[in-house]
This record gives sequence, structure tokens and C-alpha cells, in this order.
Amino acid sequence: MPIYNAPLKDMDFILNDVFHAEKFWQNTENLAHLDMATANAILEEMSKFSKNVILDLNRSADEEGGAQFNQGVVTTPKGFKEAFQQFADGGWIGLGANENFGGQGMPKMLTVLADEMIWSTNPSFMLYPLLTVGAGMAIDQAASEEQKATYLPKFYTGEWSGTMCLTEPHSGTDLGIIKTKAEPNADGSYNITGTKIFITSGEHDLCENIIHLVLAKTPDAPAGSRGISLFIVPKFLVNEDGSLGERNTLGAGSIEHKMGIKGSATCVMNFDAAKGFLVGKENQGLAAMFIMMNYERLSMGIQGIGASEYAYQNAAQYATDRLQGRSATGVKSPEKPVDSILVHGDVRRMLLNVRANNEASRAFAVYVGQQLDITKFSNDAEAVRKANDRVALLTPIAKAYLTDKALDSALEAQMCFGGHGYIREWGMEQCIRDLRISQIYEGTNGVQAIDLIGRKTIKSNGTFIAEYITEICEFAASMDDTLSIKAATLDVCHQVEALTQFIIEQAKSNPDFSNAVAVDYLHTVGLLSFTYMFARIAQAAQAKPESFYQNKLVLAQYYVAKVLPDLAARVQRIQAGAELVMQLPEDYFTAQA
Repeated sequence: MPIYNAPLKDMDFILNDVFHAEKFWQNTENLAHLDMATANAILEEMSKFSKNVILDLNRSADEEGGAQFNQGVVTTPKGFKEAFQQFADGGWIGLGANENFGGQGMPKMLTVLADEMIWSTNPSFMLYPLLTVGAGMAIDQAASEEQKATYLPKFYTGEWSGTMCLTEPHSGTDLGIIKTKAEPNADGSYNITGTKIFITSGEHDLCENIIHLVLAKTPDAPAGSRGISLFIVPKFLVNEDGSLGERNTLGAGSIEHKMGIKGSATCVMNFDAAKGFLVGKENQGLAAMFIMMNYERLSMGIQGIGASEYAYQNAAQYATDRLQGRSATGVKSPEKPVDSILVHGDVRRMLLNVRANNEASRAFAVYVGQQLDITKFSNDAEAVRKANDRVALLTPIAKAYLTDKALDSALEAQMCFGGHGYIREWGMEQCIRDLRISQIYEGTNGVQAIDLIGRKTIKSNGTFIAEYITEICEFAASMDDTLSIKAATLDVCHQVEALTQFIIEQAKSNPDFSNAVAVDYLHTVGLLSFTYMFARIAQAAQAKPESFYQNKLVLAQYYVAKVLPDLAARVQRIQAGAELVMQLPEDYFTAQA
């Protein structure tokens, strides 16, 4: 059976030693009430819930076939309803939410770590509260005070849940061509008509009402994305006293039969003149929805971390227990007929690759979380500006690079099992099936790469990445010269700086260039970011003699020697340009008769 033990000591190290979270909180007025003792207590409680309540449900839900659909009614897997109620009763849905509406107001630095544990143990379960939290953020930042008071408290008690309804059968990445219509009524409401697909948690039995955030177009809306509005469309209409009224004219037409995350109900939602209520102003819906989407994109990165951590723990345990052959340097376990496979260099290589990814990814998620906390809680306008720019730059990295590396890591962890990794018993095949979607939803990783190189780099003339590189260089310059990663960090900064200028210049004369090299550029900035994280980890660990800390120095050295060389290949591919990518005619790619 699969195992999981929350990496609480690693989490404490990242918060306390690497990012000095308590000092940051104490210096931030709206977070000054929080200390590391409280943070660690929260993480400890989440570790218990994750391991003791939802871990076993992950496998049982998959084996029973996941969520079930029958004539518009969706039934979640056995145990999900009770676990969701326990999750809601514990206040976990509103952990990072607005305190004025029943949330706990915890910082993102902390909630990313709590979320990681749920992603590790049961990603299908996580998707139910996740969409509620995202919908709550959009309503909190874009809706009227009356709408906030109506919906947010119910979200955070778990009585109601939320969704986001964007995608249509013909409209995925290009939302400007959606067909869902919003006809205004005399009472200020709208009739919403259309079909949305791939709607996570669109219908389920976990709570009494589901609040859909729906993108639609009014009759006189401008063409394209400038004409999109956002509407609140409840499953059950809400009376003035807050009680539930009549059933709205919407429902699930079916659920998707998926490769993974089977316990999560992914629905086709039909809206038949369903009553909806405008959020904000007409034609400004996309900006409001992106509040939610950017949150979800970071969450997908955390899904990657959670899956990779789960994969590592199970692979490391298997490698410890699995006896095969003898060490090349002599017998290591003379009391046993053969040694464990941990004595073999290739197995160690795979495990170290996964471990390096996990530690850098976790640090990076907390770093991005801290930037989000600055944007939300800081009173320093310049600090908020810089943090907003940093979040804009790094959101594609958090979503795409973390999930790309997570799948690589999960595959290497699976390989440690040999044939046992391919069968259901050990949990690795489900881990990989569940993880694959993280590279696809909330904007495919290729789309994230195009966003990074286009809007975040070329459009800003490299300003966002230049400020980020300056921060990294300044940190590296302050490091102890005895740390070997110092020179590597400075070298990566210089390489990425020069490469970015090359890209900006090439894009001026070749419109195809940026898209053709976007993924390689995203991985280049990802390598820069992970190098920065390991520099911070090494700086925090160097003065502490205990093996826990000294092992982190060795892992940082391993990263520089064995992982970072991928940078050279990425740079070479970018410098090769777009010509060979775009040279062949379109009919080359069609299926042969």
C-alpha cells in the first residue's frame, strides 16, 4: 500500500531558515499576529488530516471508478462526503480567505504548504474545495458587497461550493469566441444560456448549493475577449433571507471519463436561461476571472510538488526494502543475501533527481507565495509594485515548470520500482495518471510558456526578468565565497540575461521565433529559479552542522553538477531559432491515408 508522511521538517526549514517567515510576518502589520509556533501547529494538523482521512480514499475512489453520474445527479466516491465535512468543519476551506467573511486570513506562504499535503494524498478530493477557494477570491475582489456577504460565508463553512465555467466545446484557449449568452432582465438579473465543458466540481453531492462563475456575452457586447462578462449563477437561487429558493434552470449533462483524477467530477454543464447575476461591470469579466485563474495556476504547480513528494517517498521506501544484487564496491549488508537497490548508482541518481526537484519546487512555491503576500498585505507601494511584477513573471513558471518537472520526477520514481511501478498495487501508475492533467488544465504548459516569453518578457522589453535577475545576482553576491553554488548562480544569471536580450531582438524580425522557442525559454527561467532556490537553501544550511542541513548542501552541489547542465542544451535550442520548426508545409503533419 502507498505511504505518505508530511515533510514537516523540510517545510519548517523553508519557512523559518530560508525565508525567515516569522520576521516577515512580524514586520507586516496585518500578519503580525502569526508566529512559527502557530504555523507549525497548522501544518501538523493538516498532516494528520491528509494521512489519516483522505490518503486511503485516493486509491479506493480510483478503484471504484470515481464519481458516478445518473440522470443529472453526481455521486462522489465513498468517504468523500464525510471527509469534505470534516475538512470544512476544521476551517480548512477558508484557511487563507478574508476574515471578514469567515476565513482565517493566513498568508499564502503557509497555505501553499498545507495545500501540498492534500495534493500529495488525494488530488481528486482537493479539486472540490480548490475551486471554491478560487471562486471566493474572484467574488471577494470583483463582486459587490451584497454578493460577498451572500456567498463568501457559505463557501468557507462548506455549505456551498464554487466553480468556474469558461471552456466551451469550440472555445478553449481563445475565450473571445465563446457563445454563451446573457440576456438582461428587467430586475437586473440575466438569463444565461449555453454549454460549458470540463467544469471541475460542476455537480456533486458534497454540499447543498453550487455557485457557478460563468463567462458569457451580453447582446451588444464587443467582439472578442473585450466583450466577456462574468456572472454568478447558483444551482439553487438564494432568497433575500439567505435561504435556498427554487432550482435554477441549469444542470450537468454528463461527466467526463478521464485518464486520472477520477474521483473529481468533471462535468458538461448546460445553462438554459438560468438566472445569473453580473459580477462587476459588463465586458470586464475576463479580468475578474483571471483573479481565479492565476490562483489556480499556482495551485497546479503545488499539485506537481505534492505528487512528486508522494512519488519520492514511496520510491525511496521501495528502494530501501527491495533486495537485488550486490554493491559494485563490495557487500554493504552482509547479514542479507543481497544488498538493497539503494547501493546502485542509477537508483540513487533517480531518487536524487526527484529529491532535488521537490526541495527546489517547494522553496519556489513559498517564494511566490511570499510575493503574493506582499501584494495583499504590504503597505509599501513600491514593494507591492515589485511583487506584482514578480508574480506576473513567475506564475507561468509556477504552473508549467513545476508540473513538467513533477511528471519527470514521478516517472523516475516509478522506474525505481521496475515492473512493480507499472501495476496498481504500489500506487505509482495512479500517481502518474492523476498528475498528467496538471500540465493540461488552467492553460496548457505550452500556453504558459508563450505567455512568459510574449506578454511577460518581449512585451515588457525584458523589464520583469531583468528585475528578477538583479535580485538573484544581489543575493548571490552576498553569499559566502566558500559555497560553490555562488559562482553557478551568478553564471546562470548572466546567461539568462544575455539570452533574453537575444530573444527580444530575434522576435522583432521573426514573428514565429518566440512561439517556437517558448518552452525552452520557460525551462531556462525555471532552471534560473531553481538555482536561486538552492542558493538560498545552501546559505541557510551552511552554518548548521547537523546532517539534516549538511545533506542539503550536498543536494545543492548535486543539482549544480547533474541537473543545471540542462541549461546549455536549452540555450542551444533557442539559438537554433524557428526556421526548422516552421519550414515544413502543413500537409506534412496530416495523417497519411
